[in-house]
Amino acid sequence: MDVLEFKANLEDNIFYLHQSLRNKTYQHSYYSAFNVYDPKLRKIHKATVVDRVLHHAIYQIIYSIFDKNFIYDSYSCRMEKGTHRAVERLEKFTRKLSRNNKRNVFVLKCDIKKFFDSINQEILLEIIRIKIQDENVLWLIEKIIKSFPSGLPLGNVTSQIFANIYLNELDQFIKHQLKEKYYLRYCDDFIILSESEEQLKNLIPQISLFLQEKLQLTLHPNKISIRKYHQGIDFLGYVILPYYRTLRTKTKKRMISKLLLKHKMYREDLVSEESFEQSLQSYLGVLRHCAGWKIERLIRQKASDKL
Repeated sequence: MDVLEFKANLEDNIFYLHQSLRNKTYQHSYYSAFNVYDPKLRKIHKATVVDRVLHHAIYQIIYSIFDKNFIYDSYSCRMEKGTHRAVERLEKFTRKLSRNNKRNVFVLKCDIKKFFDSINQEILLEIIRIKIQDENVLWLIEKIIKSFPSGLPLGNVTSQIFANIYLNELDQFIKHQLKEKYYLRYCDDFIILSESEEQLKNLIPQISLFLQEKLQLTLHPNKISIRKYHQGIDFLGYVILPYYRTLRTKTKKRMISKLLLKHKMYREDLVSEESFEQSLQSYLGVLRHCAGWKIERLIRQKASDKL
């Protein structure tokens, strides 16, 4: 409804936004909060339509300025990247380092504790000022960053690029100072591969110190792990093994549970056949990227019951 209302007076609303930016009278409005489960609880903060229009305009401009300076192996919220590209790249790393599964490979997997909540707004602005000197642009970016009490809100499209700008500092440190060749990151989850378990153990305090001193971030103590590649790498919903990849067990259970619920709603005429079909194809699409034929057979069996 809020989008329809904005669109009903689109020209007036756009001109008003334009004028408030020219006069520097623009003030970011309130956020409305709601929870989502994906699968863990996340609190999303939704900005008003006029602010979201501005967020997208800013995103389109600053994305091209910053993205070209990001490392190749940063995969979150970037064009021609994403989860499947990240998993494919990880598999390529494992094959290369293990000499096609003939050598042992160790995997360091880390996660940053409460990442979006912990981003320091002043440090973020300092990093942005290195690339952008225009005072008007900086004024506007600061308005958006400081529209939230602390950290960055999950829900703003600008938060995606700001998060990548922030963690690009970590990427550059690991790639160019620690000189780790087999490193990749998706949002605040990152992985480093090595033939030496001891080397990976030595990296942890160095990375932890950098995050604390440079970015005021902390590694999640319960999400630091080193394991052998042949035990399986749990990453972005998949488990990567030497000769195939499969879905994470929790992902399998959640997928089947959601399909059964959607199927029940379809049988009770609470959702349309089109809606059910969209969900079905979405799940099958996920399975095409892994060895998921057993689950696909189960899902197709459940889907056939709707006919």
